[in-house]
Amino acid sequence: MGHGPWVLRLIALLVGTAATAAAQQAPKPQDLPDAPAPKQRTPPQKHQNTLNTTIVVLSRRSIFFPNIATSVGPLSTKQKFELFADESVAPSRFLSSAAGAGIGQARNSLDGYGQGAEGYGKRFGSSMATAASNNFFGTFVISSMLRRDPRYFLTLHGGVGHRVGYALSRIVLSRNDDGKEGANWPGMIAPLLAESLANSYLPDKERTAGRTFQRYGWRIGLNTASNALREYWPTIFRNLRITRTAPRSNSDPGPTPPATRPSP
Repeated sequence: MGHGPWVLRLIALLVGTAATAAAQQAPKPQDLPDAPAPKQRTPPQKHQNTLNTTIVVLSRRSIFFPNIATSVGPLSTKQKFELFADESVAPSRFLSSAAGAGIGQARNSLDGYGQGAEGYGKRFGSSMATAASNNFFGTFVISSMLRRDPRYFLTLHGGVGHRVGYALSRIVLSRNDDGKEGANWPGMIAPLLAESLANSYLPDKERTAGRTFQRYGWRIGLNTASNALREYWPTIFRNLRITRTAPRSNSDPGPTPPATRPSP
């Protein structure tokens, strides 16, 4: 597809524009789930303010990345369908598709779409459609059939190497609905199904087995980079000093967590 090194530019764009496209809702912080981690000693006191601020930020439901887990317990089939819908229209999805379409047009990838506004619109639309079908198969259909939890559970433990390694591992591992670790079949199968379905609307020269598997590889790579961005999203959000929360809904009667000032 000729994507080349634009992946890094796309991730940088997401980070740079996150502040204007994100809002948070607040479930109770004590319900915040995290990834399994080995027992550790209490961290030094000087890190407590930063960690506490991160937890408060993370406890708010992310609109930018809807699949970041903010509650424990499995999702129902209906909730998985709703998550698929939320992911398909999330700000992160629009930004990445818009940026990808622009880069693709500049590089004249998918040249069957042509140039100009029409060519850009086709590239943007195909990117949104493929992402939506990937979410449909992965977040809803396969996760419901195999009882997998499609959310991303962040870890607040360990250094950069541990957290990045954990983000990379989420491509092949995920939680089951019972909370145990298992193979991430939705994450590995859904992109291939989505790229196969894309052959119905991509230009003719893209509809070969070789091109389909090439796009599949790029999508797995982008999903991996996206996991790393999700892993550090609370830190990015906190460092941007975005502390405003959305009003609590009537269905969430719990007390509003006290405001926590970000550490410098």
